[in-house]
Amino acid sequence: MNKNLLSDFGLNREESLDDVIVPFTLEKLDCRGRIVRLSKAIDNILLAHDYPTPIARALGEAIVLGALIGSSLKFEGRLILQTQSDGVLNMLIVDFNAPDSLRAYARFDEKALLEKAEQGKISTADLLGKGHLAMTIDQGENTERYQGIVALDNIGFEEIAEQYFMQSEQIPTMVRLAVGELSTKGEKRAHWRAGGILLQHLPKGEQAKAGDIDIDKEDSWQEAKAHLSTLGDEELLDPQLSPERLLFRLYHESGVRIFNPTALRDNCSCSAERIEAMLAKSFSAKDRENMLKNGEIEVACEFCSSKYYFNPNQFESK
Repeated sequence: MNKNLLSDFGLNREESLDDVIVPFTLEKLDCRGRIVRLSKAIDNILLAHDYPTPIARALGEAIVLGALIGSSLKFEGRLILQTQSDGVLNMLIVDFNAPDSLRAYARFDEKALLEKAEQGKISTADLLGKGHLAMTIDQGENTERYQGIVALDNIGFEEIAEQYFMQSEQIPTMVRLAVGELSTKGEKRAHWRAGGILLQHLPKGEQAKAGDIDIDKEDSWQEAKAHLSTLGDEELLDPQLSPERLLFRLYHESGVRIFNPTALRDNCSCSAERIEAMLAKSFSAKDRENMLKNGEIEVACEFCSSKYYFNPNQFESK
């Protein structure tokens, strides 16, 4: 936490810095939203696979979006964001385990990426291509999963999110995402950082049916969007600009009300015990024999790249 108190904004707490999500409302404009800032958490996730820069940036945007949407869950569950497409980035998964844990990975075609790079087409929309994105909400055992689908048609994650909320909840939504590398004097390498804001309009307040737009309030939504459209990537990524001060910079005249932050962290749920149980339950002795390499079974976690080794004999009594 920053030691600077937000006393000039009427808040009696310290400013947030990195790896947090901060909810807010714009009372005069009938809007609500969340701002996320990621540093160590996203750096750890992206470095686990040493992705090429365009892939890392696209996956980073998906991670920020997963945090923005997943943090709205009112229960201890999971939001799983997954794409499948014909693009260079043919699949990615972001797993947000409420209230604070993130993990993610991507699969891509290296040859196709080189071809896209030569053409100068390495935006997230270029890499995703055509396909679909599924957002799945999992509330745990003995509950039914909810899933929303958005078609991918050479669009980026900001537009994907806006379409998702209009389709699933009929809530006007605007999203800004930024991912980049920051070099610090004395550091041997640049570190990944990310930031994002999700803004939604509730024209008739919290008690109204979402999406039932009041015409005389439409100007408030246009004003809220106009302010957000002035936001640059460098502001979303700036380690010296706290989420609170960024919000007041954008909306100090709009009755912005900021709530307590929630810390975010990268956290993979893999373990030797879980993988051992999976090998015993889901694979036959013959299958496990075919997995042998130098007398051991090696399993690498797709999310964090951790490797686990098992002796095939330990499954004989299971």
